[in-house]
Amino acid sequence: MSQTILIRNVQIVQDTVQSRCDMLIKDGIIASCGVSIVAQADVTIDGSRLTALPGLFDMHVHLRDPGQTHKEDIQTGTAAALAGGITGVACMPNTTPAIDSEEIVQYILKKAENTGVKVHPVGCITKGLRGEMLCDFSALQQAGVCAVSDDGRPVENAKLMQKALMQAYALGIPVISHCEDLSIIDHGIVNQGLASETLGVKGMDRASEDYITAREIILAASAGVSIHIAHVSTKGSVEIIRQAKAHGVKVTSETCPHYFLMTEEAVLGKDADYRMNPPLRTEEDRRAVLEGIIDGTIDCIVTDHAPHAPEEKQDFYRAPNGVIGMETSLAASLKLVHSGMLTLPELLQKMAVNPRRILGLPQVNVVVGEPANMTLVDLNYAWTVRPEKLHSKAKNVIWKGKTLVGKPIYTITDGIIRYQDTEYTV
Repeated sequence: MSQTILIRNVQIVQDTVQSRCDMLIKDGIIASCGVSIVAQADVTIDGSRLTALPGLFDMHVHLRDPGQTHKEDIQTGTAAALAGGITGVACMPNTTPAIDSEEIVQYILKKAENTGVKVHPVGCITKGLRGEMLCDFSALQQAGVCAVSDDGRPVENAKLMQKALMQAYALGIPVISHCEDLSIIDHGIVNQGLASETLGVKGMDRASEDYITAREIILAASAGVSIHIAHVSTKGSVEIIRQAKAHGVKVTSETCPHYFLMTEEAVLGKDADYRMNPPLRTEEDRRAVLEGIIDGTIDCIVTDHAPHAPEEKQDFYRAPNGVIGMETSLAASLKLVHSGMLTLPELLQKMAVNPRRILGLPQVNVVVGEPANMTLVDLNYAWTVRPEKLHSKAKNVIWKGKTLVGKPIYTITDGIIRYQDTEYTV
């Protein structure tokens, strides 16, 4: 049941940074905003240090449910999202079984119903992610998928991928591509270069990502359809996407905080928590990804939240790739705002507006008359990331032990406080 919530002296940010005011939430709706609102409320929040942002949307997460719930499940994954100010997610299809049937889509939607997070399943491009036969996109769309992808692996057959792009485009379904040539990767586990040479292991050549990024753009351009490039990590991919956009190709893209804030040096300590796919790259790549965010080449900041059980991450050489990130993504990305590289409204475009636009989902607005779907953030709150405090089942977080500045303190959906940081003190 929704609550009547009165937030005193809060700053609202959406397209612009607005003056502080009181906000009244009633019957799940933002009822009024103004100075010194007089109203009876179930909950009154001191917002004098807080900023109200539209609920964020992470269009690339792995909830591991069904089939891999020892790593994460829909309840723990959505709890992690809420703690990160995220009120909507698109969950990737490499579950067990994969999201290639109406039954699996309905299972996910049903299980997510009462979490307070809008969970949008991404269906498979090919049955069982095997790259052999296309799924029934129309049936998956009717069941409730927001996009299709074989994320976790590429569609290796280019002709099949082009057919998928054309069929999905005709239905208005976005296609998300995992850009990786498996023959070039050849079982590499870290970036090819300093990391692979220092550790004496097989490396992941950036040509793998660049090649498939270029292939997908060529296929999309040839057919006159759209493509979304997942987790961009290389300078080459950024430039390929930039040039394609300049020539009118319908391409959008995303990256993660670790690709514009960290480099391959982080894996030299042989901590598998810093292993992900694509891997952390060079300083040159990091700078290129950052520039892509700033100039608009990269449309979205996502997490690629990839939980693994702690025991799975113990052996650096054999551990699965992936890091979690929903509880830290806003705080990490706020480094761009604190340093003056982006304004807060510009960051919200990357973390709330563009993901919903690309997926064709309704926007969230912190304005009178709209549903109360927001996060209240202390932009200047310094906190240390403690894995044991995280809501995810997994603890493979790359910011462990580090101090971040800016944190969601409350997350509200449908007029209900879904998350509150009970340890928050000013």
